[in-house]
Amino acid sequence: MIACMLRARDYQTSRHDAAVVGHKTPGAAPMMQTARAVAALQRRRGEDRQNTRAQLLEAAGHLFAQKGFDRATGKEICELAGTNSAAINYYFGGMDGLYAAVLEEANNRLVSLQSLSSAVAAASDAKDKLRAIIELAVDKLTGPVSSSWVLGVIGRELVAPSPALDELRERQGIPKARILMSIVGELMGLPDDHPAVARGCLSIMAPCLMLLISDHLMLKRVFPNVDLGRRDAPALVRHMVEFALAGLAAVARDVRQEAE
Repeated sequence: MIACMLRARDYQTSRHDAAVVGHKTPGAAPMMQTARAVAALQRRRGEDRQNTRAQLLEAAGHLFAQKGFDRATGKEICELAGTNSAAINYYFGGMDGLYAAVLEEANNRLVSLQSLSSAVAAASDAKDKLRAIIELAVDKLTGPVSSSWVLGVIGRELVAPSPALDELRERQGIPKARILMSIVGELMGLPDDHPAVARGCLSIMAPCLMLLISDHLMLKRVFPNVDLGRRDAPALVRHMVEFALAGLAAVARDVRQEAE
């Protein structure tokens, strides 16, 4: 009898020890399932928030490009995005914040400071760096972005700047201009702050700005033998690079002769 009781006690003890080692406490499984469910719900909510924000940016981009910031309303943006009327204030703090975010998104889709810096960093010398910049610009201006709302928003902003451009210019525009000035200064053998370097930068930027703000169909009618699509992009890049290099060399030569 005593032996049976001892064996029963040993059996219960071994079961208890196994439970402790395996951490199989009562209610652990349901608690873990609840935690996983909460985490999944939080992920879905985060994804939903990102999706709603992206839908608002896309809808606002289309309407700002079509109508301009002053004429587009929050109501029609929310209707196009399929969100409630309070979404703009919730995600962007109002129409001004939404427009600033759209302008930032347009810049990133076109040529961001990061993409420009990466393209230049991969090049070996000043000529290759200039070619990399022009290739990047032409690729964007003749690709799918050229038929999206991006060019419409940036084009309107360049023609009639808003306060939203000030911050973007400080964070993106000026650093990008400094990169170009450094390359042009090296090609011309002049200090980056020389007036001839600034004029050289303007000469390089001008064709890109023309492609950005002009109606490509109108340009095609004026110059029917020029293809401004992807097919002619390599030829356009080659022409712009050779034209820029020849012009910079000629101007640099004139500057040196005047200094003698």
